[in-house]
Amino acid sequence: MERAALEIANLSKAFGGLLALDGVSLRIPAGERRALIGPNGAGKTTLFNCIAGRLAPSAGRVLLFGRDVTGLAEPQRAALGLARTYQITNLFPGLTALENVLLAAQGTTRQKWVLHRSVAAFPETQQAAAAALERVGLGQRAPEPVQRLSYGERRQLEFALALACRPRALLLDEPTAGLAPAERDRIAKTIAQVPRDITVLLIEHNMDVVLELADRITVLHNGRVVVEGTPDEVRANPQAREVYLGAA
Repeated sequence: MERAALEIANLSKAFGGLLALDGVSLRIPAGERRALIGPNGAGKTTLFNCIAGRLAPSAGRVLLFGRDVTGLAEPQRAALGLARTYQITNLFPGLTALENVLLAAQGTTRQKWVLHRSVAAFPETQQAAAAALERVGLGQRAPEPVQRLSYGERRQLEFALALACRPRALLLDEPTAGLAPAERDRIAKTIAQVPRDITVLLIEHNMDVVLELADRITVLHNGRVVVEGTPDEVRANPQAREVYLGAA
């Protein structure tokens, strides 16, 4: 059996009387591109937050490369190689694009504790930040303040932040949401070019993007996994069509 990058075992999350996740189990092999789809309210973002450590599950376990991280905080999981993006961009608008990426790159290294030295003292970090911007097509925008970037460019920048953390597993929460077709295609191409030593789990509503990128698809509905399979298998599954794709 292939080594798993992420394993979710019987994960549940309740908010008062509302059960947002109900015994979700997933196994994502290292290097796989997995898409998580489902209607609004299915529990997708709640699942992401439990995987990343932002929310503590009510029951179940989260394993990252074989290590149980259920009790670890977000920064500890990030230090183990887990990075994510968000539905709503989470950037520093007064800083430049490059400065935002530098902060992300430093955040997972011991450099974050070095307060008496300029970032210029760490050329490797600067090179990594510049390379992340180039990878997402923002190399020429590095000196621009974030507040001058378009919405699409901010989405690209958040992706660069995640890549600059040198992740082993990457969670992408609706990376193409709200983008124009050209911007959406650019982001999809960038995701497709992520090296296979990085495992990718993405939430995405655009089925063209899902079918282009995903090795396998998991369909979530009412906090439960209802269908899982290859893109062709999911597209042909009557239950998947009923709960998400639209019945034929």
